[in-house]
Amino acid sequence: TIVHLQTEAARLSIKSLEIRNGHVEAEVSIENLGGHKLPTAYPSRRVWLHVTVRDRTGKALFESGALRPDGSIEDNDEDASRFEPHYTEISRADEVEIYEAILCDREGRVTTGLLTGLRFIKDNRLLPHGFDKRTAEEKVAVHGGAESDPDFMGGGDAIRYSVAVGDGQGPFVVEAELWYQPIAYRWAMNLKSYDALEPKRFVGYYEAAAPGSGLVLVRATARID
Repeated sequence: TIVHLQTEAARLSIKSLEIRNGHVEAEVSIENLGGHKLPTAYPSRRVWLHVTVRDRTGKALFESGALRPDGSIEDNDEDASRFEPHYTEISRADEVEIYEAILCDREGRVTTGLLTGLRFIKDNRLLPHGFDKRTAEEKVAVHGGAESDPDFMGGGDAIRYSVAVGDGQGPFVVEAELWYQPIAYRWAMNLKSYDALEPKRFVGYYEAAAPGSGLVLVRATARID
């Protein structure tokens, strides 16, 4: 499964890279190589971009989307009632491009319970080639900000990063990684409040395996002087 995910799931590239007005400007492009959405099936799955900009010494001037040892994504998973929107451009470290399906209940509250989930309020999972989001049926439709993103289309997505480098000295290196996680942090932690054997055992399993709960699918690196 890991070999398949790392060779057949996606292609990642940095399409453009320039320095403008004290910012490193990069466009990161993702191509979905499968015949279905990425990720597919059970909505606990997610993929996301981990992007780092480094100066000439290797010091990180910017980092978005780091995976913590507990299985959470930096700046995203602290509050289970919130979620990252779909971005067309990222300029702050606390903005993370996450491709996922988010459910809400009848009151519009975010939920990971399938019995309480009424509809999707976000579904920006990467589309396969040939998928037309304008004509897709409701049960497989795109939801949220990706609906109006012209770069989000059948075959993948492109997102721009604009990073202020301040007094940083080049050459600058942009590192991009596409990560995959079969069970997102909140899908496990939302069970923690239940005083029963099964959820306690499941959460224990998750916490024990959390450092290895994510997988890098593809990487891309680019340098600018």
